Amino acid sequence: MKKLVSLSIATVALMGMMSTAQADIKTYRTACAACHMTGAANAPKLGDKAAWAPRIKTGMDALVNSAIKGKGAMPPKGGRMNLTDDQIKSTVAYMVDASK
Repeated sequence: MKKLVSLSIATVALMGMMSTAQADIKTYRTACAACHMTGAANAPKLGDKAAWAPRIKTGMDALVNSAIKGKGAMPPKGGRMNLTDDQIKSTVAYMVDASK
């Protein structure tokens, strides 16, 4: 019984992580990809390690702050003002992880 409970807890936790990852991908696709997939307005492309390296060095707080407030041609929250700061933070973490 104890193993079954542990397995159930692990399954629920894994499903939660998958849901978060799926939400980050969806947010990226709907709010970020137009520029970060193409490099429009000098946005670093997702996965471009060289372009992201100096930005990553500034730290997550600086990256998240830029995404929330906007920077250069990028509007605040990628133009999606309905996104929470936590959603932005999670999506920035997804983009950073994909670009290391």
